[in-house]
Amino acid sequence: MSDLDDIDLDPEDFLSSIPLKRVPYGDVFEASRAGDVGRLRYLLESGVNVNARDQWDSVALYYACLAGHLDAARMLLENGAICSEHTFDGDRCHYAALNLKVRKLLKAFEARPPPLGPLQGALRETFLGSMANRGYVEQFDGQFQFTGSSPSYFPPDFVFYLHGRPIEAHRVILSARSPYLKKKFQTDWRGRKEIRFSKEKLSYPAFYSLIHFFYSDRLEIAVDDMEDLVRICKVCKCESLQKVIEKEVSHQKYADYKALQDIDNSQRRFILQGSSLPEDERLPAALSRLLQISLDVSIKVDDKIFRCHQVILASRSEYFKTRLSRMEDFLEGKDGLPDYTLPLLEEHDLSMEAFEKMIEYMYTDSLKDVDPDQAEEMFDAASRYLLFPLKRAVADALLPHLEMVPPAELCHWLILSDMYGVLKIREHCLDVIACNFETFADTREFRAILLTLPPPSGDSSLRTTAPSAPGAEIKMTEGNILDDLREKWLEVEAGELDKRDESALLFDKRLEMLMLVAEQEQSVAAYDNL
Repeated sequence: MSDLDDIDLDPEDFLSSIPLKRVPYGDVFEASRAGDVGRLRYLLESGVNVNARDQWDSVALYYACLAGHLDAARMLLENGAICSEHTFDGDRCHYAALNLKVRKLLKAFEARPPPLGPLQGALRETFLGSMANRGYVEQFDGQFQFTGSSPSYFPPDFVFYLHGRPIEAHRVILSARSPYLKKKFQTDWRGRKEIRFSKEKLSYPAFYSLIHFFYSDRLEIAVDDMEDLVRICKVCKCESLQKVIEKEVSHQKYADYKALQDIDNSQRRFILQGSSLPEDERLPAALSRLLQISLDVSIKVDDKIFRCHQVILASRSEYFKTRLSRMEDFLEGKDGLPDYTLPLLEEHDLSMEAFEKMIEYMYTDSLKDVDPDQAEEMFDAASRYLLFPLKRAVADALLPHLEMVPPAELCHWLILSDMYGVLKIREHCLDVIACNFETFADTREFRAILLTLPPPSGDSSLRTTAPSAPGAEIKMTEGNILDDLREKWLEVEAGELDKRDESALLFDKRLEMLMLVAEQEQSVAAYDNL
C-alpha cells in the first residue's frame, strides 16, 4: 500500500461495496462489473487488452468504478487502465465513480503513466534520451521522468525538422513501423541524415506523437491534434492505428463534457496502448521483422556471427550501450574475415545457443522453447549484460519444468535462484519445500545445502514470524533462505498465532538435527574418498 499512503485508504477499503457475483466464464467487462477479481486476474494474465471497449464504447475500469469495486479497479489500474482526467475514458471513470474512495484511487493512479513493458520502456528512454525529443514531452508533462537512473542516450542517425523544430530518430525503428518510411529510406532518402519538411500544414505535435508511438507502443496526443494524426497515419500507411484514431475522433466529437465546459480540447489528451492494435502491428512483432533489414553491427560468439542493430542492443542493455557508444568501426574478431565490413564485437565464455536466445528476447520481449539446461547460463548472461528483465522471462519459461522435478533438482534451483536473485523461482522452491518439508528432510541433497547456507536468526526479535496484514507491503528483496523457509513453513503448519514462536523454535531445532546428520554424512564421504 506504500503507493497509496497519501490518499487515506485502508486495506478494508478494498472490499466490494456490493455483494460479489462470480462470473467464471465472463469477459473482462462482466468480471469488472461483478467485482470478480479471480476471473479478472485470469483474464489480465492471459493478455486481455485492459483498455478495450465493449459494444457500448465502455472500458472495464468504467464498470469497476460504477459498481464501487476498489479491488477490481486497482487491479485494472496496475495493469495499465487509463484513468487520467481530460482523456475520454478517464473522465468517464471519474464521473462514474460510486464514491469518494474510488475517486481517491483514480487520483492516486492518474499521475502515473500507464506501465510499459521492458522492451517498450527501453526504446522510449532511448527516444527521450535526446534533449530535442525530451524537451517537447516536458512542456506538457511536468511529472515526466525516466525510469532508469539516468537518461538513456544513443546517437540518432536521422533527424526530421518541422517548423524548424527537430525530432531525432533511428531509421531502423522507423522502417520497422512504417512501410512508407521504409520505402523512402530505400529510395529518396537513401544516404540522407536529415529531412526538412516545408509544409506549414504538417502538425509537429501529431508527427511527434506518431514517432514516439513507433518507439514505445504508447500514443499520447491532445484531442485537438487527432485529426492531423489521422492524415499522417494515412500517409505513413499505419492502417490499424489510423482506424483506431478515426474511431476515437468520433468519440471525442460526441462525448458529453458538460462538467468540463471550461476546458477546451487542447487540454484534453488521448492515450492509446499498443495492445489495442493487432499483434503483428505491435512493437515486438515489428522488431522481429527488423532482424532481416538494415543490419549495422555483428557479434561473434564461438564460431557464429550474429547480425544485429546497434540501437536495439544499446536500448536494451547498458553493457552494449557503453561498448557501442565508445567505439567506432571496430573489428575485434576480424581475423580470418578480411572482407568483413560491418563493425564486429566478439563475446567470450558464452554459448551461441544462449546468446541466440538472449537476442530473441532483446528484440521480442519473449522467449520460446527454453531448454532447462540453458536456464543457468541465461541467468548468468542476464547479469553479465545487465539485461535483468531477461531473468523473469527465463523464470516464466522454467516454472512448468520445476513442477515435475525431484527434490534434489529443486534444491539445486533454490541455490541458483538465490545466487542470481531470481525471486519467482526462489519463491516457488521455498513454497514447495515448506509444503513438503519432511520429504525434503529425508534427502541427502537438502541436508547438504543446509551446511552451505547462513544459519537462521536465533533471536526471536529478528524473525518475521508475524503474519502479514492484508494489503501490507510485500517484501521485494530476498533475505536469509532459512529464515524465509521457516516463515513459509509456519504459514503452512502454525495456524494459531500464540504458538508461532514456539513452532519456530521447534523448526530451528529440526534444522540443527538435520545439519548434524549432514556433517556426519560429509565426514563419512570424506573418509570413503581417502
